[in-house]
Amino acid sequence: MKRFNLGPTDLSVSSAVLGLMRIADLSDDAISRLYGKARDVGINVFDHADIYGGELHACERRFGDALRLKPTEREQIVIQSKCGIRRGYFDFSKDHILQSVDRSLAALKTDYLDLLLLHRPDALVEPEEVADAFDKLQAAGKVRHFGVSNHTPRQIDLLKTAVRQPLVANQIQLSIAHAPSVAFGIAANMAGLEQSIDRDGEVVVYSRINRMTLQAWSPFQQGFFGGVFVSDEKNFPELNRVLDELAGKYGVSASAIAYAWIARHPANIQVVLGTTSPERLADIAPGADITLSREDWYRLFTAAGHVLP
Repeated sequence: MKRFNLGPTDLSVSSAVLGLMRIADLSDDAISRLYGKARDVGINVFDHADIYGGELHACERRFGDALRLKPTEREQIVIQSKCGIRRGYFDFSKDHILQSVDRSLAALKTDYLDLLLLHRPDALVEPEEVADAFDKLQAAGKVRHFGVSNHTPRQIDLLKTAVRQPLVANQIQLSIAHAPSVAFGIAANMAGLEQSIDRDGEVVVYSRINRMTLQAWSPFQQGFFGGVFVSDEKNFPELNRVLDELAGKYGVSASAIAYAWIARHPANIQVVLGTTSPERLADIAPGADITLSREDWYRLFTAAGHVLP
């Protein structure tokens, strides 16, 4: 599977990320098989968050208990987690960040996170508190790299007024059918066209300029938690027709083509795959190494309902 460096770091990461928010109820054997298949197809990045699994750190705990990674295996993979979402509010306070990371490390049975992301923007954020927390985590060897999730460029710039470490990644929602971050720029200045509204401060362009790696979550979803668009002939007949046609052309599944649409972007966007099925993981993963032609990429773009002015 294609690899590249995470942001400006020397950390080599796979194009695909295995998202682990749904493993709380899986058996140890099922988690081991899912992890094994991920490694088999070339995935080396594993995505967690403190809130995944119903109870705090539940999915992290299941991962740690099921795998009990030996030091040599741990060194070969990238484990990232997120913090900042609490029941009914967001919290980027220094104490919460430090406490969350300590509990994540204990649950995962690891001494360090390769990457820590701030999960959702906290309107009450004090950048100096975040900076102090990051400094302590880095000095203690508990976190090697830092980033954000679902943040706009200006929110990132606010953090940068105090945070001393590079912010190397930003996880955002992105798919063919949910692509305001890409579609806006194509229709800029088109008055009266909803697509021309900038909803995130040109986060894709900002990330390329500032060497931040984007990670696309919900790569097969339509809208905001609107359901999977692959095989949804009722709502996306034209998109699925083109997906199926290109699947035949490139010799992969329709889901792999949907993956390839994201991976084709020159920003080197990672794709977060949340499946718990080893078979589906193997079905999607080939999309990482397909390079769609410009014509095919734009055919999918317009088939999803986006406009070319």
